[in-house]
Amino acid sequence: MPRAGLAHSLGPGEGVSVSARRATPRPTGIRRVERWLVGVAMGVVAFVLEKAVMRSVRREGKTPKVAPPESRTFTTRGGEVDVD
Repeated sequence: MPRAGLAHSLGPGEGVSVSARRATPRPTGIRRVERWLVGVAMGVVAFVLEKAVMRSVRREGKTPKVAPPESRTFTTRGGEVDVD
């Protein structure tokens, strides 16, 4: 017998519950601690990676800059062209 038919055969206030159940059980205490520790570990990894990237960017900024090459003039089809 289908559930809908069962709900109609019951008296008032005795209907079938419509709320959906969780597909997975609620995490227990140990699972919550595990998730918290994984989150902390991921935060530490992100912090270390960000520090490494920032250090690299700072070092890149201190390298001596190469002077731009002198502009040269070429002659094409009888006219002069500056190449920058």
